[in-house]
Formats: sequence, C-alpha cells, structure tokens
Amino acid sequence: MEFLDLLPVSLLSLAFLVGMAFTAGFVDSIAGGGGLIALPATLLVGIPPHACLGTNKFMSSFGTTAACINYARSGAVVWRVVLIGIGFSLLGASLGAKAVLFIDNSILGKVMLVLLPIAAASTFMPIRKELAGREIPPLLLYICTPLVCLAIGFYDGFFGPGTGSFLLLGLHFALGMNLVAASATAKPFNLASNVASMVVFIVNGQVLYLVAIPMAVANIAGNILGSRMALKKGSGVVRKMLIVSLALLFATLVWRYYA
Repeated sequence: MEFLDLLPVSLLSLAFLVGMAFTAGFVDSIAGGGGLIALPATLLVGIPPHACLGTNKFMSSFGTTAACINYARSGAVVWRVVLIGIGFSLLGASLGAKAVLFIDNSILGKVMLVLLPIAAASTFMPIRKELAGREIPPLLLYICTPLVCLAIGFYDGFFGPGTGSFLLLGLHFALGMNLVAASATAKPFNLASNVASMVVFIVNGQVLYLVAIPMAVANIAGNILGSRMALKKGSGVVRKMLIVSLALLFATLVWRYYA
C-alpha cells in the first residue's frame, strides 16, 4: 500500500500510460511524433503540464537511445551530418527547456493545445522523391544543418511532440536525404535535445520517477521494435507512420481543458 500511496496516478492510469509509452516509442522510432501520443496521455490522467514535459523527456531519452543504437548498428546514420549539428541540438533544447519553465502551468496547458495541431500538421507535408546516394552540397551541409538542429532543438526543449517528425522532414527536405537515412540520422539529434532538456527538468524537480521509469521501459521496447521494422520495410513504413503519428491527438486536450 505504501507504494500505491506514493504513486501520483492510479494503477489503472499507470497501466494506460505504459501502453501509450510503448505505442509512442514504436511510432517515434520510425517517423517521430511519439510525443503526440505520450504527452496528451500524461495530460489526460491529470499530471501537471510541467511534470508532463519532464516525465516525457525522461521516458523518451531512454527510448530514443535504444532506437539510436539500432540505427547506428545498421549503418543508416549519416554521421558527418550528426557531428555538424549535434551541438546546436543541445544548445537549442537547453534554451527551450529553460524558457518553458517561466510559463505558468495553467497557461502552458493551453499553449500545448495550440502547438499540438501545428506539430501534427507536419506529418501531412508532401514527401519529395528520394534521392538515395546523393552527395550533400557543402552549403546545405554547413548552413542548413545547424539552423535545422538549433530551431528544432529549441522546439523540443520547449514543447517536444512532433520533434522527430520535424527532424526527419527537415533532413529530408533541406539536405535531400532519403527517408530511412533521415529517420536514422534524426535519432542522435533527437537524443541530444531530449537529454539536454531532461537535465533541465530534473534539476527543477519536474520528473515523476514512479511514472517515468515504467514508461521508459515500455518506450524502449517500442523503439527497438519500431526501428527494426523501419530498417526491414524501408521508406514505405516510414511514410505511413508519419500519418499514424496523428493518433490520439487533439480531442484529448480539448476534453481536458475545455470540457
């Protein structure tokens, strides 16, 4: 009973969050957008917005690590792009996480309600024809990569949902990378921004560990399964998951804040 007393949510709510964490990890490892599932779920069970962000960052940091390892082992990650952009992802996420802590919980929930559909809309952007094996021009590599990573890193620290999709699409459109390479290369950036913002939330006491740890375990399992499927099925499954990432998005927050 003591453990149950310490839980910030009911056991039923925790079981629901664990299931959503697995689903979010599966979707996120393929096409990003796992936060579109996990963040509304944590808000739905009554966790305050700042703690929602911190708990989700803790969970997704571990899940993204698992997917990143899978992609790295496969050779799909374009490491020269990662080396150029990783510092900008860290900087952007740290600034974003610090910025969001200045917003009151009651206001933040409504800000999320506005931002989530914008994040979800990214999945409807048309996908360009793949140019596998294309050499990335130096101007794009050294100018676009830092700009994409800094901007999306800030967004990830400030809010988060859809970051993986934004990174995938940014690498695909700005650098001309094929979808599988873009998905794989997005993972180290996503991991860097997750860890940077997670540290800020931990320092400020905004991680609910009794919820975050079981969610992290489930998220790792989902990321492993999803990244394996992406490598096996190729760009077709990545494109489909960009649409699937819209699941469970807007109605839950409308119900939470306006019902």
